[in-house]
Amino acid sequence: MDYKKLATDIVENVGGESNIEIVNHCMTRLRFNLKDVSKANKENLEDLDGVLGVVYAGEQYMVILGQNLIPTYNAVVKDFNLTTGSNVDENLDDIEKKKDPLTWKNVGSKVIGFISASVTPLLPGLIAGGMMKVALLLVVTFFNPQYASSSSYALLSAVADAPFYFMPIIVAYGAATKLGGTPVYAMVATASLLHGNFTSLVTAAKHATLFGINVPMLNYGSTLLPALLIAITAYYAEKFFNKIVPGIFRSVFVGLGTIFVSGSLGFLILGPLGNLLGQGIASGFMFLNSTVGPLAVGLLAACLPWMVMAGMHTALTPFMPQLLSNPGYDAILRPAFLIHNMAEGGANLGVAARTKDAKFRSECLSLAIGCIVAGVTEPAIYGVNLKYRRPMYGVMAGGFVGGFLASLLGAKAYVMGYSNVLALPIFQNTIMAMVVGIIAAIATSAVVTFVLGIDEKSAKKVTEPVQETYPDDAIVSVSDGTLMNIENVNDKAFSQKLLGNGIAIKLKNDFVCSPANGTLETMFPTGHAFGVLTNEGVELLVHIGLDTVKAKGDGFDVLVKQGEKVRAGQPIVRVDRAKLEKAGYDLTTMLVITNANNQEIDLKESGNVNVGTLLV
Repeated sequence: MDYKKLATDIVENVGGESNIEIVNHCMTRLRFNLKDVSKANKENLEDLDGVLGVVYAGEQYMVILGQNLIPTYNAVVKDFNLTTGSNVDENLDDIEKKKDPLTWKNVGSKVIGFISASVTPLLPGLIAGGMMKVALLLVVTFFNPQYASSSSYALLSAVADAPFYFMPIIVAYGAATKLGGTPVYAMVATASLLHGNFTSLVTAAKHATLFGINVPMLNYGSTLLPALLIAITAYYAEKFFNKIVPGIFRSVFVGLGTIFVSGSLGFLILGPLGNLLGQGIASGFMFLNSTVGPLAVGLLAACLPWMVMAGMHTALTPFMPQLLSNPGYDAILRPAFLIHNMAEGGANLGVAARTKDAKFRSECLSLAIGCIVAGVTEPAIYGVNLKYRRPMYGVMAGGFVGGFLASLLGAKAYVMGYSNVLALPIFQNTIMAMVVGIIAAIATSAVVTFVLGIDEKSAKKVTEPVQETYPDDAIVSVSDGTLMNIENVNDKAFSQKLLGNGIAIKLKNDFVCSPANGTLETMFPTGHAFGVLTNEGVELLVHIGLDTVKAKGDGFDVLVKQGEKVRAGQPIVRVDRAKLEKAGYDLTTMLVITNANNQEIDLKESGNVNVGTLLV
């Protein structure tokens, strides 16, 4: 298919480039915010080869493309000068009115959510750089000590250190993207704190002023909070200049004014203030570490399984890079996260030792290895530990004992890394403290779980889906609920079966599971939809709720990574139904057969079902 031509025809028939305010996409549709909807030609669009249908809802004009979506969207973005995502000009005020207002009740979650979103783009770089530093450390320690004095080592160290030193710039990008501002303005203003003109003054301890005001001589490399403050300032400065600068001059003066204001305030106020706040946070963690450190790490590791299931663990993520910047190590968070993963694996070992089912034993051993070696805990949590309830006591016991011992012996992470045994070198000279903590966590968790046994009778009483074994040709209900004919769904794309035949379900469970054995071929970043390619070659789409793409992932917790093998009934996404329904979303969930692979598939269309109920 000629996606370039399809993209051109679509843009032309929605009224042309000048009629498009914003273009974005979900899993199946191009989504346009149009200035004048009457200019769109629905009939012509539906006649285009590759277009499955057209829907207008929620002030968005949606062109349904199915499997043709991504290449067509890429062609639209490449060939036309369009705004993607949130707008940043005078229409910002209209967009912001749709956001939840800031209140005293939600200010904490809003702040944590903003910081988490700002730091998220940074974490892969920090982990990559940290693991590269570990690799270089191992080379010069065990293989070739002289390599440390070579130019190759110096250059490779620069690569490894770059994510840490230039952390403020990457954080500024994440923050500006979250706010909806122009990222490069925040990045440029933040980068000025790292410019040689300023760093040379700091190194030489020279006095400097800006507009006659003293500039504090501080080193901002590897800092977090100054970048966040500068990004916020840049966002509001850009909004201000967009309002007062005439349209013909905006391309010149909006950027100029934005970086002038945010950059200047960065030197005078925002940088020093961010540095002061960072020192306060570091002091708080150091106080905990010096007073109740072992107890704090142990309790955190014991509580983490419940925090992971509630999604609360993400609130701690932003503090990890802050601690690595000041005081230069993390003695609480990373040790607790790693110990928790080891305890999850230990509980699975305990279950494997206790069960008499050889197949189940093999599965538990595999999940334990995943926790310990890969640091992947969700399958162990939902597939075994929570399902059988008593192993969770083992996890908590192992987490507390392992965390307490590791902290008592002085475990500290000095660079970012994964929470698995392969990342042990990030603890450098305290590695043996961490080894002791890991052994204690695994052993305690396994022994406690083995002694308590498996609560077989209560396994089916918990709210999490119970996974059974199904043949490869089985298609099952993705959750507990009531089935309904898909033609009754309040969305033409589904009710008219533009994406394929299927069924809908009114959810009565917070977990949405795989409908079949196969591969998770597609997982939309917001978690509201995913696609499974079954082992029989059938392509299935699960879409959670109507128009839930607008939630931008809030209320959806993805449990499985794209590309992984999945089983029928395996939890894929955890949904915060209460939160989403309160926000007004219809959580009717669709299971659509997008490609039957020449098979005749008739699905059950009515009645109450549980997750795993056969639908064929």
